[in-house]
Amino acid sequence: MDKLVIFAFLSFHILVASFGVANAAQLSSFCSQTPYPELCNSLTTTTKSTLDQTPFNVRDAAFKFTLSQAQYIYKLISNMDVKSSFNQLGKSAWADCLELYQDTIDNLNRAISSSANPTKLNDVQTWLSASIANHQTCQNGFIDFQLSSQLQSFPFLVSNFSKHLSNSLAINKAAASSSLASTKQIKGRRLMSSDGLFPEWVSVADRKLLQSSGGAGKADIVVAQDGSGDYKTISEALAAAKKRSGTGRFVIYVKKGVYKENVVVTKTMKNIMFVGDGIDATIVTGSKNVQDGSTTFRSATFAATGSGFIAQDMSFENTAGPQKHQAVALRSGSDFSVFYRCSFKGYQDTLYVYAQRQFYRDCDVYGTQDFIFGDAVVVFQNCNIYLRRPLSDQKNTVTAQARTDPNENTGIIIHNSRITASSDLKSVQGSIKSYLGRPWQKYSRTVIMTTTIDSVIDPAGWLPWSGNFALSTLYYAEYMNSGPGAGKSGRVKWGGFHVLTNPLEAGKFSVGNFLAGNSWIPATGVPFTSGL
Repeated sequence: MDKLVIFAFLSFHILVASFGVANAAQLSSFCSQTPYPELCNSLTTTTKSTLDQTPFNVRDAAFKFTLSQAQYIYKLISNMDVKSSFNQLGKSAWADCLELYQDTIDNLNRAISSSANPTKLNDVQTWLSASIANHQTCQNGFIDFQLSSQLQSFPFLVSNFSKHLSNSLAINKAAASSSLASTKQIKGRRLMSSDGLFPEWVSVADRKLLQSSGGAGKADIVVAQDGSGDYKTISEALAAAKKRSGTGRFVIYVKKGVYKENVVVTKTMKNIMFVGDGIDATIVTGSKNVQDGSTTFRSATFAATGSGFIAQDMSFENTAGPQKHQAVALRSGSDFSVFYRCSFKGYQDTLYVYAQRQFYRDCDVYGTQDFIFGDAVVVFQNCNIYLRRPLSDQKNTVTAQARTDPNENTGIIIHNSRITASSDLKSVQGSIKSYLGRPWQKYSRTVIMTTTIDSVIDPAGWLPWSGNFALSTLYYAEYMNSGPGAGKSGRVKWGGFHVLTNPLEAGKFSVGNFLAGNSWIPATGVPFTSGL
């Protein structure tokens, strides 16, 4: 581990010497907005450069140093002697870390290449937030298997990598705010398409695809179990899609049937669209779970990582059951991903809204514990959320949002939807406690707006994770919800819980402010008129 410390020290000095510093007063003010100002302020003491610098140069230096640490940590993880050091479960968690740190390197490279463009600063914030999710998820794999002792050998535990990543996030947020104030770059920008159904970033061609009926006429590849298509399995179709030329939209039509596969749309596969024959007609199903040796991250029946992923008229299932605990039906880390008229069925951890910008419209989500969870920038609109019957000693929680840093732009927004009991829970819902969510991480953020909440939800509304953890640092809010479970008199009295009554305050979580308030249009789709 001494090599990592030496490498970090030398990289830091080289990078700072390359970029110079801002004047002391300007930089001190800039650094005071970071969670670790001593690391930020050290930029002023490591060089005597007289170049004309600004806080943006300090940000670039911070980005490059953070990238250099990520690259070296990835190298050390790659070279770890996992055969002799880890058991089989540890090897599974190690494989997650290897993939996640590679993704972090990609995210940081994108951040560096885009940081000079003032319209990209919130893209950068999204990619940095995703890198924080990666860092946390690497550790979660070992926690899943109760392997804390094996985690202690990881190189990032003896470095300041996570601190520098948090500082980079804070510095970029300050830069984005400064840029927004000076340029007012989103003034007059349309956030919704004219049809009111999809975000403006969904292209006209993609909107036509989503609004058309039937998949055969628009498909590049057809999947059919009966042999009437190009391939019989989804995995075969994806293998063929990897060989395609060009980067435009590639449509895979999956005819009705039950496809027992574990599918991964990798990071290099961009703009892939799956179209099925409808909810409960085209079904992708699996049963991986943590008790069978998969990390939560790896347990997904279907995983989408490549940006621009779209799924329409399909169901995604994990049938492991409540007794198997964490078992994901779908995981999305795809930036600008859209799920339209889809169903997600599982029990604990059904839908992993892992990271990046995501939009769900007219979807059904079924589960028990923490069944919508993760650290994405995500909005659910016009969706049905069904609580299922858990184990007798379990409580139901709809959400478990995982924001670990207050400067992340992430959160789960549920708008104009319905939260109710599924058929298997209705007969016993009086004996099962169900809640809107609990804080998986310290800065968990979930907002539920203009949604019908049935009596299945406990009057308290929200459940603690453990003792007083995160109760004052989380942000949970409700705005103009209705139904027998929406009453406010019995709600929790936590410092981080808010009953919103002012539309201006609630408007912070609208498409324009929460998800696209600076320089990018995230995956939202909420058709607001007159604010909310």
